[in-house]
Amino acid sequence: MDAAFVLVHSPSVGPATWGPVADRLTAHGATVVVPSLLNVARSAPPFWPRVTELVTERIAELAPGRPVVLVAHSNAGLFVPVIVAALTRPVAGCLFVDAALPARQGPTPVSRPEDQEFLRKIAEDGVLPPWTSWYDEAEIAPMFADRATREAVEAELPRLPLSYYEQQIPVPGGWDGQPCGYLLFGPPYEEVANEAAARGWAVERMTGRHLHQVVDPDGVADRIAAMAATWSPPVS
Repeated sequence: MDAAFVLVHSPSVGPATWGPVADRLTAHGATVVVPSLLNVARSAPPFWPRVTELVTERIAELAPGRPVVLVAHSNAGLFVPVIVAALTRPVAGCLFVDAALPARQGPTPVSRPEDQEFLRKIAEDGVLPPWTSWYDEAEIAPMFADRATREAVEAELPRLPLSYYEQQIPVPGGWDGQPCGYLLFGPPYEEVANEAAARGWAVERMTGRHLHQVVDPDGVADRIAAMAATWSPPVS
């Protein structure tokens, strides 16, 4: 049975960051699920159980027993182990797309101490502004191919509590028993990609910025499908 793609967005953004890629994969005959994590912050910390719940609820809509390929972008990569552990269906593989990696063992902090210091400075009453306002416009603007795409992404940006970035996510043993891979877009995640390679994972590179999937959805969709094809039957 063909594996379905589960495209998991970072809770810092919204499902629109995966929308164009989902459309391309679907057009080529794949089954695609894009869980929405926009309501994660409505629960109490820690937030990882709610992330797991929202993703597994959407996956449960697939036919029983259908395998899945988990595709995680940015800090959604940190939740992959707990998602894998919660699933009762086969996981054909896990693909990290310009994403943070969970620790090899032990809890994984969502952010580093130096990042938390920066976030505390921009938070208001313990709540962070939308993600695209954290950085200079010169850094954010090139992440989008056009104004319409940027507006679609920014329209659903959440305001996360600072406590989201202060949580630690458990790493269940054996979560990476299936194939794993890494797709790198740019230098900020180069060290992370090197760590993935050190773990024995397949690593591929596309030249782009952190939201390259909304700039070149055709290319990213093709690369995801090609990497996953080595783990499961063809999806088209």
